[in-house]
Amino acid sequence: MANIKSAKKRIKVTETKTARNKAIKSRVKTETKKVLAAVESGDKTTAEKQLLVAISYIDRAKVKGIYHKKTAARKVSRLTKAVNNA
Repeated sequence: MANIKSAKKRIKVTETKTARNKAIKSRVKTETKKVLAAVESGDKTTAEKQLLVAISYIDRAKVKGIYHKKTAARKVSRLTKAVNNA
């Protein structure tokens, strides 16, 4: 365990940021699954609506630095491709 005050603070801050990042990543995965489920069921209108929501969450994660910009672009591209091919 850390003895120095700044090290103790870093531990707390890291835990807080880790929890936030995990929550945001989890939300992105959930929204992605909703899009893919709509594509599987063949409901294109729902898939398109869910796609917009998923892209919004992916972009938020990108802005906050949770995802690299190319990772976010790849995720958006793959989801869009899945919806367009449905």
